[in-house]
Amino acid sequence: MSDTATTTAPATPRGIRKSLVGEVVSDKMDKTVVVRTVNRVPHPRFGKIVKQTAKFHAHDEKNEAKTGDKVRITETRPLSKTKRWRLVEVLKH
Repeated sequence: MSDTATTTAPATPRGIRKSLVGEVVSDKMDKTVVVRTVNRVPHPRFGKIVKQTAKFHAHDEKNEAKTGDKVRITETRPLSKTKRWRLVEVLKH
């Protein structure tokens, strides 16, 4: 037997996952929160700094986040049709 047949391929490292901070705007679903994030970017034509908001559905296993909380979410595999993020921690109640 050759050595190459018994060795395993080296484990590939996971890519860096995106992490965002936002405010919980809805916690009405079971194990799911809706998080609004604010991104400040310059306007493409006029250069003025404008706010862009986006809403993400995040998985909250313990139902610990409530409306108004500041939370950190991170990317994960698709958990449902709309959930691609999971709750990492509640920063402020």
